[in-house]
Amino acid sequence: MIKTSPTLYYTLIVSLGGFIFGFDASVISGAIGFIGNDFQLSAWQQGFVVSSPTLGGIIATLTAGAICDAYGRRKTLKIIAFLYLLSACASAFATDYWMLVTARFIGGMAFCSLMIAPIYIAEISLPESRGKMVSVNQLNIVLGFSVSYFSNYYFLQLSQSDLMWVSEWGIDSNVWRWMLGMEMVPALLWFVLLFTIPRSPRWLLLKGRDDEAKTVLSKLFSEDRVKSELSTLNANVDTHTEPLWTRLRFLFSKRMRFPILIGLLVGISQQVTGINVIFFYAPTIFEQSGVGTNAAFMQAVWIGIVNVVFTLVAMATIDKFGRKPLLLIGLTGVVISMAICSWGFKQATYTLNETSIVSLSETLEQQEVTSLKSIQDQTFSSDVEFKNTLISLLGEKTFNAHQGELLKLATKMNATLILAGIIGFVASFAMSLGPVMWVLFSEIFPNHVRGIAISLVGVANSAVSFLVQLVFPWELATLGAAFTFLVYGAMAFLGLILVYLFLPETKGKSLEALEASLTR
Repeated sequence: MIKTSPTLYYTLIVSLGGFIFGFDASVISGAIGFIGNDFQLSAWQQGFVVSSPTLGGIIATLTAGAICDAYGRRKTLKIIAFLYLLSACASAFATDYWMLVTARFIGGMAFCSLMIAPIYIAEISLPESRGKMVSVNQLNIVLGFSVSYFSNYYFLQLSQSDLMWVSEWGIDSNVWRWMLGMEMVPALLWFVLLFTIPRSPRWLLLKGRDDEAKTVLSKLFSEDRVKSELSTLNANVDTHTEPLWTRLRFLFSKRMRFPILIGLLVGISQQVTGINVIFFYAPTIFEQSGVGTNAAFMQAVWIGIVNVVFTLVAMATIDKFGRKPLLLIGLTGVVISMAICSWGFKQATYTLNETSIVSLSETLEQQEVTSLKSIQDQTFSSDVEFKNTLISLLGEKTFNAHQGELLKLATKMNATLILAGIIGFVASFAMSLGPVMWVLFSEIFPNHVRGIAISLVGVANSAVSFLVQLVFPWELATLGAAFTFLVYGAMAFLGLILVYLFLPETKGKSLEALEASLTR
């Protein structure tokens, strides 16, 4: 009988980094509105606060592969865990815009855990269970997303309560600091647990440390399976560590052209569909449908729940149905979901009637209420025109502070349709592009260049993610919600066509067999 329990145990520890990434990446969705008001940020500055970790991830990813190959997967993961811990602490105590951006940038340098963890997990897993094991990391990512949405909603409710200790601890006046600071707990736990995992057996063989590799394999598998795995690895692993320049030259050779193109196709498709806009701006997006701030935070919780459920679906099917079918089904769902969102926002109208304006007198100055009467009963068919008119009447600071309430009073649209479209998008992504990309990255590149190859395609993935996050506030303010989601749907359709035409199937094949077939 195959001993899978130790493999699963080490996989769960390593994939805790995925949980922290998910929490770190999406917790800003609830905090950014409060941060924008406290630090008086423009749309571009808000975009940079949200996207700065991804910029840090791009820079770290450029070197993480080489560090991972030189010093080992385990040591690299320990460095990453420390960066998460440092970032969470500095973010919670940030005193101004630039300190916050710097703190989040440092945390973003830890985002390379997304490429290092799948490498480690793939290298301690058997071919028949590798897809499922690597997907555990993706499951932890979406659990991190979900927990951050629950955490944000919990702190929002606390900040609005009359409890004495809430005021004493500053939760009511500094709610965003508590939202960001919660990350310190899992980051510290992960850092400690990483000292209990073994080194990767494939990396040990690559370094010529055969006895250590055999010891690790004996912890993971039965005696018979250890012999067969060791035989396979010894037949395919060159224990001579090539210089970095030699590996880079091989990486850009004709033999690697097809694996690199596949990696770029999947990596870019994952981000250009706008998934991180949904995850990192969820409450902002739901506010645009006129449901109000509290309801927007609650709807974000549903995103987290759906994300977890459909990631479990992917884990149950990825080794059964394969990588390509899941991608095709998921991308089709993304196209349909984005089309629904675009159509829903296109049908929206915006009108402030007399009752709505009177109700605002409780939160706005009398002069501001008087200004709003100039557009009383005037109907706007464009969200951009409506918001620009409000900014001209109230000023940007007042509009940003009360945007959720203003949109709730004025918006007439099918908010349920928008929620259904967003949930459909998250479900489609969670069962396809989310877990499948990292599984493919851990499979399609040869062992001796796997680290730097994943760095290359990971940089492309992160660069697209950074641009999408950075530009979204400007898109929303300038192009409108309907056109923005239409663009994401069009990008998903293009990705669907390319995946159908070019992506090979990798399920059930050993890493060595995939290397032989993909680099011919």
